Amino acid sequence: MKKAVALQVYGKVQGVWFRASTQIKARDLGIYGFVKNQADGSVYIEAEGEPAALKSFVEWCHNGPRHASVSNVVEANLELQGFRSFEIKRW
Repeated sequence: MKKAVALQVYGKVQGVWFRASTQIKARDLGIYGFVKNQADGSVYIEAEGEPAALKSFVEWCHNGPRHASVSNVVEANLELQGFRSFEIKRW
């Protein structure tokens, strides 16, 4: 049974290919949803998928790509939205 989460990722997460890397990781794991930059410098993610894949995805988000420096990840459970892909949203 699929699960869904919202993640707010803080730190040096903009200008370091965080969104593109997140999309690649999500697609590799079969995760659906979206990622977008926030005005405060954080990155917001909504993701859904099988529990084991979602757990791996969330763990990856705590580090991000190699040039990122994640200081905090705030996680909240969401209801499933039925996403069919993983997209990068613009502001």
